Amino acid sequence: MTGLRWVLLLTIAATSLVAGCDTPAPAADIELGRKVYNFRCYFCHGYSGDARTLAASYLNPRPRDFTTAPPLEREAILQTVRTGRPGTAMKSFSGILSEAELVAVAAFVETEFVQRKAPNTAYHTEANGWPDHQRFRIAFPFVRGEIKLDAAIEALTPAQQQGRQLFLTSCISCHDRAHVNDEGPAWSSRPLSYPRMGFQPGQQTVVDAVSSASVYAKHDVVPVIDGLNPQEKRGEALFQVNCAFCHGADGTGKNWIGQFMEPKARDLTAFTTTEMSAERLSRTIRDGLAGTSMPAWQHVLKPAEIEAVSAYVRRAFVRPAGG
Repeated sequence: MTGLRWVLLLTIAATSLVAGCDTPAPAADIELGRKVYNFRCYFCHGYSGDARTLAASYLNPRPRDFTTAPPLEREAILQTVRTGRPGTAMKSFSGILSEAELVAVAAFVETEFVQRKAPNTAYHTEANGWPDHQRFRIAFPFVRGEIKLDAAIEALTPAQQQGRQLFLTSCISCHDRAHVNDEGPAWSSRPLSYPRMGFQPGQQTVVDAVSSASVYAKHDVVPVIDGLNPQEKRGEALFQVNCAFCHGADGTGKNWIGQFMEPKARDLTAFTTTEMSAERLSRTIRDGLAGTSMPAWQHVLKPAEIEAVSAYVRRAFVRPAGG
């Protein structure tokens, strides 16, 4: 029996090595990893690990969809979380997360998304203030993209028109422009970046906490600057398409997304030209900023484009020395 037992143990061990299996993570690690993921990772990778997020649509390359092949093993996930992934927006979380948190979030991603394809955390729950979320189901087709938001009104049934109106007055606060047929002027690639829920500029009406977040709206207004030279104009176009998502159109970082991040997106207007030299700014854009969500853009923008963004930022946002 002893010999047979050893044969069985060796067979199981060999099978595990060939299959690349990991030892199942303790439940406590999974739950710690869930908390870390839901705070640090979901914004790009999605609550269910499928990268179907608004942020993902603005990143190139897109964040990884953990639910699709080829599957990642836990050690590979841990290494990426620990060191980042060059050429992408995936930064290193060493120094931000503890070793226990790094290990836990890797275990959570592998277990819940790679292996189980689990839906993870549901946001629209009673605990989150959404009792009976199904009562909004007439708007679900617009959230999921089954009906495009810019579909011809006359082509919609009365119920679908009601669903569209509900989406525009409530759901769009977080789901933004959702799914459209035409990305033209009415649905530009700039995110709305703030909840709208009935808010109208100039109104003094007291609204609910979510709607009151419309104070972020003013930071998504592109400043009008006269006399930009060709390089600065090119930098303006690049900044507003690539950088304003986090830093706001006005460079303050006080838009909806910039204030959500931790640490918060940098307020570019807080620097003087002495503090933020052209060299320092270009280097930060090119190489990223450790310990923040600022990625390296050297694999996305050409050197001349980085210099153009730097020139625009210094002209539009950075204050003159002594100013």
